[in-house]
Amino acid sequence: MPFRPSTSHSALGASFFDPVSPAVFPRHVLRYRNQPQAARIGLDALDDAGWIQHLGRFEPLPGSFPEPLALRYHGHQFRHYNPDLGDGRGFLFAQCHDLASGRLLDLGTKGSGRTPWSRGGDGRLTLKGGVREVLATSMLQALGVDTSKSLSLIETGEALQRGDEPSPARSAVLVRLNHSHIRIGSFQRLAYLGDAEALRRLLDYTIRTYMPDLWHDDEAERAVAFLAEVGRRVAGVGADWMLAGFVHGVLNTDNINVTGESFDYGPWRFLPSYRPDFTAAYFDSGGLYAYGRQPEALLWNLARLAECLLPLAAQPALEAALHGFGPAFQAGQAAAMLRRLGLAANGPEADAGLVRAVWTALEDSQAPFERFFFDWHGGAARSGWRRPEYAGEVFAPLRALLTGYRPREGARLEHPYFAGPAPCTMLIDEVEAIWAPIAEADDWSAFQAKLAATAAMSDALADRDAG
Repeated sequence: MPFRPSTSHSALGASFFDPVSPAVFPRHVLRYRNQPQAARIGLDALDDAGWIQHLGRFEPLPGSFPEPLALRYHGHQFRHYNPDLGDGRGFLFAQCHDLASGRLLDLGTKGSGRTPWSRGGDGRLTLKGGVREVLATSMLQALGVDTSKSLSLIETGEALQRGDEPSPARSAVLVRLNHSHIRIGSFQRLAYLGDAEALRRLLDYTIRTYMPDLWHDDEAERAVAFLAEVGRRVAGVGADWMLAGFVHGVLNTDNINVTGESFDYGPWRFLPSYRPDFTAAYFDSGGLYAYGRQPEALLWNLARLAECLLPLAAQPALEAALHGFGPAFQAGQAAAMLRRLGLAANGPEADAGLVRAVWTALEDSQAPFERFFFDWHGGAARSGWRRPEYAGEVFAPLRALLTGYRPREGARLEHPYFAGPAPCTMLIDEVEAIWAPIAEADDWSAFQAKLAATAAMSDALADRDAG
């Protein structure tokens, strides 16, 4: 089916973005193209030359933006407000519609050159950074997290100077698919500028475009309903991170989009074992965005969004909307736990007890995080949970609970993935081992093997009716 373009974001008006020119790179070597996602938007028929022309040189896609848009926003970075943010090494290249669902999607970039918001940076992305983002999104997608999709990675032939990688570092440009790039920081910028009219325009555009069922003729009701819905979505993705054992690393307000997808991966990590104090970023010395503090960080960010909406709705109503975060997070955590274990629900009270029992067993035992979910997937219907390492008293309450659960309808318990000797994991040592042969010998075989492994994992964890 043909590409279905959109220019929806331009309807907000010129004060929301800056038209920019992409960088001119000396070289274009296609390193990754996500063919399933390309098919989703009608770009799968492009040959490699055409792919590079649009997703490496950024020749406009027919019917979408004639030139890329660097989006304007502000944000709290480690809880310090920064009014000098914006798309500094990326832009909104195009918008289009999912061919199956009609859902609006953004094609956003990373490493595509300088913009008015680069703040002295070179606007580039290292190839290693691009490889890491492809790996992160493939693993998160396999684990059921609503994440941006890495669509394309092209090496661009420049030598970059970096303080956190051996330099000179190889350069690349990444293109990702997102439902939206409207951030909490997009609203913060307008509140900071005192531009209530633009704030209304952004609110109404976002509701009409992404959440039309929330529309109320009364402005205050719209604002409150919007905040509650953003809270529900953000709580859901946060719960999914926790069950994936994922640490985002940089939960600043400009990295939280209002449609609720996980995106923008820098110093991410997956847990080796359950540790609430585990951090992803070497510069997060205080553990502000540690694994166990991620729900707190998300709620803090949502409170900043509520503050932005004070010109449109009363404070008590906005505070009441924020109170929905906790129940939504708990419900999302229970749903994600059942999905990870391949079990049908037993009712809210029982399922909440299961969540508590799993976290207690994982913390007390320090069992390998992903190995645990691999062995216990399917519950009593599979034998993995009867392995000797789970025989002790630490796991006794969980073993007892498990006998009252049955596999969910559609669970693929006989999938070859579960017959393998070990689960697919994405620990930092593995990521470094994938990168080493690329850096040393331009050998991409370990990278391709890991993507094949995450694809198999994704297929195993999907319900039968999901294809």
